[in-house]
Amino acid sequence: MNGDTAERISQEGQCSNAEEHGLLARASAFAGAVLSSIQALAGTTTCKGVQIARLKDWAIKNDCWIEDPNTLGVFSDRGSENEVYMGFDGVHVFKLNDFRYSDDNLTPFFERIHAHNQYFTACPYELLGFSQNREGKICAVLCQQLVVNAREATLEEINAEFERIGFHAEDNGEYFTNGIHDIFDAVPNNVLVGDDGNYYFIDTIIFLSDDNGLDTYKKYSPNYSKGQ
Repeated sequence: MNGDTAERISQEGQCSNAEEHGLLARASAFAGAVLSSIQALAGTTTCKGVQIARLKDWAIKNDCWIEDPNTLGVFSDRGSENEVYMGFDGVHVFKLNDFRYSDDNLTPFFERIHAHNQYFTACPYELLGFSQNREGKICAVLCQQLVVNAREATLEEINAEFERIGFHAEDNGEYFTNGIHDIFDAVPNNVLVGDDGNYYFIDTIIFLSDDNGLDTYKKYSPNYSKGQ
């Protein structure tokens, strides 16, 4: 994919007019087909590396491969799973997600993005394509609108907002659940309060409640408080 950020967003909009037909759904279906074929042949669901390699080929073929992430914006930070770029347009933030919290295969990643967009409509993710980060790892490129004039939410505000949308705290507040999804890493620097009064959950980890998300989170997250 070539051109500036605005052109790239416009291109994605053309193939993502409806979520069910957008890039997220298409990439998820492709990764799911790879998983199904490997499970049928080898009897295993541990195939993340194969899925990622195949997704790169698929992205190149479908004009969703971003050769140089520096065309998106200026590198800003590196978190546990994301490289963050501030968009040149001053409106968007781009995150190169290395699929760290998808342990064996990519199904949890796609489920997580879909769930985030259901629960946190004020700051949805858009899957823009795929690229390589500064460490050479193949990543999903996610786009969010930049939240301006915001402050970090307090722990009390985060708890109250989760209660409002039907979640309750578990494991001494380590994560929140509604019995369908478990949400981790909802800490003040990942939850902002805008001057419009809205809560912006900009960077949380989400698992299906029956997918052993706590064990996966403990395995991969540098932010897990137990045993620190």
